[in-house]
Amino acid sequence: MARKSKEEISKIYQGIQDLICNQLEIGDGKGKFLEDKWERPEGGGGRTRIFQGGEIIEKGGVAFSAVHGPTPTKILEKLKLEKANFYATGVSIVLHPKNPMVPIIHMNIRYFEMDNGVHWFGGGIDLTPHYINLEDASYFHSEVKKVCDEFNQDAYPTYKKWADDYFFIKHRNETRGIGGIFYDHLRASSDQEFEDILNFSLNVGKLFPKVYTHLMKKNHQIPYGPNEVAWQKLRRGRYVEFNLVWDAGTKFGLDTNGRTESILMSMPPEASWEYMHQPEIGSEESFTLKHLNKGVDWINFSL
Repeated sequence: MARKSKEEISKIYQGIQDLICNQLEIGDGKGKFLEDKWERPEGGGGRTRIFQGGEIIEKGGVAFSAVHGPTPTKILEKLKLEKANFYATGVSIVLHPKNPMVPIIHMNIRYFEMDNGVHWFGGGIDLTPHYINLEDASYFHSEVKKVCDEFNQDAYPTYKKWADDYFFIKHRNETRGIGGIFYDHLRASSDQEFEDILNFSLNVGKLFPKVYTHLMKKNHQIPYGPNEVAWQKLRRGRYVEFNLVWDAGTKFGLDTNGRTESILMSMPPEASWEYMHQPEIGSEESFTLKHLNKGVDWINFSL
C-alpha cells in the first residue's frame, strides 16, 4: 500500500478539524464557530475557525492550514536542511474557558514535507489547568497513554518527558501546566511506518474532543468568584509568556510569513501580570503552583 500524499493528508486533517468543531459546539451547547478562509501569498492557505458566543468556552480557535513554497533561509539554517521547497499542513487548537475550574487545552497535529524527500510528523496535546485537579489530571494522562500505547509501548513515557521539557517556562522555572505529550520529527522508513505514524497523529486529534468535552461537562458549573478569576488571569499570563517567548510553532509560523491572526489565536481574551505575586500558603493556588514541575506521574499521583 502506497503512502498517502501530502494533499491526501491535508484533506484528512480538514476532516479532523470538522469533527472537533462539531463536537465542541455540541459540548458547549451555545457557541458556534465562525470560519475565516485565508490565502498565503507565497502559496497555500487555510481556514481558521474562531469560537464565539460560548456558554463554557470564552475564546477558542481550531485552525487548519496547508502552506507551501520556498523554505525560508532561517528554517533551513536552524534545521540544517538543504535548500528545497516545503509543504506544511496541520491542525492547531487552543481553548480558553470562562470558568477557572475548566482547564486551558492545546493540541496540534502536523505534517512537513520537502521536495527533496525530507518529511516528518509532529504534534501533541497538553493540559493547562488554572487549578490542578488530581482526578482530571489522572483521567487526561490515562486517556493520552491509551492512544500512545496503541502506537508504541514506549511512546507515552518518551513523549510525556518531551512535553515536560518543551512546555517549560524557563524564566519562571515552572511548567506551563500538567503537560501531556509532545513529539516532533517522526520520520518513516517504510510505507507501513508512514501509515502508522499518520494514524497515531489522527488518533491524537480524535482524542481531543473526547477528553475536553468530558472536562467541560464535569467542571463548568463549579462555583467561582473574583479570587478565582484573578488567579485565572495570572495563569493566562503565564500561557502568553510561553507562547510568545518559547513556542517553536509560533516562531515557525511567523518565520514562514504565516497569517498572524491565525498564529496568535492562542492568546487568551484577558490576562494579568502582578508584580511579585505569591499565593497564600495552603491555598489551592499555592498547591497548583507547587506542582507545576517536570516528571510528575499524574496517573498514579499521591500526596
